[in-house]
Amino acid sequence: MKRGQLVEGTVLRADYPDRAMVQTEEGEIEAKGALPGQTVSVRVKKTAKGRAKGILNEVMQRSPRENLAAVCPHFGICGGCYCESLPYEDQLALKSGQMERLLASILPEGETGCYEGILPSPEQEGYRNKMELTFGDLTPGGPLTLGQHRKNSYYDILDVPGCRNMHRDMIATAACVRQHFAALGIPFYHRMRQTGILRHLLLRRSRATGEMMAALVTTSSEQAVAQKQELRALPREMQDSLPTEAARAEALEKQRAETEARLDLPGLCRKLRELPLSGKLTGFLHIWNDTPADIVQSDRTDVLYGSEIIHENLLGLHFEIAPFSFFQTNSAGAEVLYGTVREFAGAVQSRRIFDLYSGTGTIAQLLAGTAASVTGIEIVESAVEDARRNARENGLTNCSFLAGDVLTTLDEVREKPDLIILDPPRDGIHPKALPKILAYGVPCIIYVSCKPTSFIRDYPAFAAAGYRLTRARAVDMFPGTSGTELVSCLQRG
Repeated sequence: MKRGQLVEGTVLRADYPDRAMVQTEEGEIEAKGALPGQTVSVRVKKTAKGRAKGILNEVMQRSPRENLAAVCPHFGICGGCYCESLPYEDQLALKSGQMERLLASILPEGETGCYEGILPSPEQEGYRNKMELTFGDLTPGGPLTLGQHRKNSYYDILDVPGCRNMHRDMIATAACVRQHFAALGIPFYHRMRQTGILRHLLLRRSRATGEMMAALVTTSSEQAVAQKQELRALPREMQDSLPTEAARAEALEKQRAETEARLDLPGLCRKLRELPLSGKLTGFLHIWNDTPADIVQSDRTDVLYGSEIIHENLLGLHFEIAPFSFFQTNSAGAEVLYGTVREFAGAVQSRRIFDLYSGTGTIAQLLAGTAASVTGIEIVESAVEDARRNARENGLTNCSFLAGDVLTTLDEVREKPDLIILDPPRDGIHPKALPKILAYGVPCIIYVSCKPTSFIRDYPAFAAAGYRLTRARAVDMFPGTSGTELVSCLQRG
């Protein structure tokens, strides 16, 4: 195969998360996004050490197992879903096979007897309790859109009124917001030019109560981000001649007041409250964000209506969720996931538990009922505040949560654990933190991985410290997509 060459073949399998192995007349080539059984064409990108990688060019023939009549109308255009065209039982089989092959790659002689298969999500549609939608356009100069990125695009934004993963209350709210600003002619934030106002719409909805918050994310003005970047780029000697910080703050507030007037947020709030939702809008927020990064974060948050908190129930416990709370995006699936963690942990009576990378402390609180104590460590301070507040609300007095990096905060904790729960971010455990965790020598470690390849990377360190994988179970938290969570039980001795 040569770079730039177009080859055709049949997809033999798809490894996690969406790496398809395509058999062609000239050998195998890897391409993202194809499903087993499809006939595809692939553009060769590179070849090295006898392996070829390419870019999916076209699905020439669908797998006999696919049913395009049953998919979301945006499937194949939106970049969100990967395997939605397969019946759900086939999606589970695909993901389970991926997890088993990953585990076989690290276990002696590829023996995967410890793998217990995959558990389905109780809900396959409308399961997401959180959506971050982006303002933009689908074509340059086209109508305002509010939705997801077009597949394989950083800039094109697609309206997704038929999204199967969003609750219908979210879909109605997004449509109302887009129509409001389209009528006013408000420009979206253009990442390359660093101009514009509308950035994101953050939606969070409780499965238990039907409460929903809507948070509009905007810049302070059409040029606010560029101005901020220009200020930072100035040499220090030139910054001394700039207006004082107080003067700059006053100018910023003036910009924001002008932007608020253009947005007509009271009018939008009235429209949102009048929507015929199955649940109820309990909060409308305005988040100011003048950072250049394409992420949802807050320079300042104004509560324009109601509360910035919604309430969710999981496995008999109650949780308050703020705009930036770390919380599993599939509430029904989270009960399955955390139920697996509790099962793998076994009897925790009188045991001291460390919940590392604890987020809002959900796992810690679910185990605290019978444990002697649970200590959670999380680097995001707002998540720690959420965890402490929720523990108080649930009447749990044996939970403590520390704000800090696991790497350094473990040095400050004097007590020793009997059980460790690990639920790290997608990139896994910091290489320097892993030896500190292993040094405790606890009999059992439960590792929850939202990116199973990170667990596969970390596993040799556990094996070298005398741990062996005794149980592993996948949970489908994200139907239709390539995402899979893996819960692993590591026993020492």
